[in-house]
Amino acid sequence: MAKASVLFVCLGNICRSPLAEGAFRAEAERCGLDVVVDSAGTGGWHKGEPPDPRAIAVARRHGVDIGGLRARQVKPDDFRVFTHIYALDHDNLSGLRRIAPADATAEVDLLLNLVAGRQGRAVADPYYGDETGFEVTWNDVRTASRALATRLVEEGWAKL
Repeated sequence: MAKASVLFVCLGNICRSPLAEGAFRAEAERCGLDVVVDSAGTGGWHKGEPPDPRAIAVARRHGVDIGGLRARQVKPDDFRVFTHIYALDHDNLSGLRRIAPADATAEVDLLLNLVAGRQGRAVADPYYGDETGFEVTWNDVRTASRALATRLVEEGWAKL
């Protein structure tokens, strides 16, 4: 089986999706999963920027460094390169489905659909709030990362 590859997508790629990328990288390493991980935004206005300082701080408090990540916009090739693309909310899921090319091969879904009892829910956008919201977002993406890692192991994706 080919190597799993996961792309996390939010709006600007500076809060939720880099947090999801960092949380999942840490979980994949903990589980010994050999997986490609990235994040992107449906919008491009933050291209090249690092994550929001509050996102960097909350990840750091949990032992994960996302400071070197840089925002980028989703591109058509992502739908062929990645095996799994997870939107952090419904608007971004709709946006992904709208821009997906006809020959897309990636599974596209809402991230919290992976978490029992949380299906259909969005990861809250902490951008306009305070640090507390970033902690809530971290907990959501960490929980989803654990569920995703378990799923990938159960589906037989290559391990280290």
